[in-house]
Amino acid sequence: MYELLGNLTFISGLIAVTAAQIFKVIFSLIFTGKIDINNALSTGGMPSSHTATVAAITTSVAIIDGLGSTMFAVTLVLSIIVIYDAVGIRRAAGKHAEVLNEWSKILSEVYEHGFKVEDLKTLLGHSYPQVFAGIVLGCATGFLVNYYL
Repeated sequence: MYELLGNLTFISGLIAVTAAQIFKVIFSLIFTGKIDINNALSTGGMPSSHTATVAAITTSVAIIDGLGSTMFAVTLVLSIIVIYDAVGIRRAAGKHAEVLNEWSKILSEVYEHGFKVEDLKTLLGHSYPQVFAGIVLGCATGFLVNYYL
């Protein structure tokens, strides 16, 4: 356990995901005037915590092992997959959930008995600015952890 807690790559990822989740609460407070702790435990929103985490890990590996290392190549490819998923597939799933929620409401009005409305979670993926903010946060975290810890 001590070895893991001394691993700068692990610490970079952990700090990045924590910071991103805290920023979600702060941005929610700024834009809505309310503190919503649920934002710290949810997917979606500004910045992308998935992106921040993989960017921090990839930056840390680049600093420790170098851009030519196998480990950097692996983390970079995995980061691209995670980022693509966050902005592409998960965002599309959120849009599908919005449509299904609307149809669910319509069906519940048409069929008074026997149709139960269940709201699907719609905030699943990220916009490009949210992903960009996650990349900036993650790269900065990876850099700061590796040069100052």
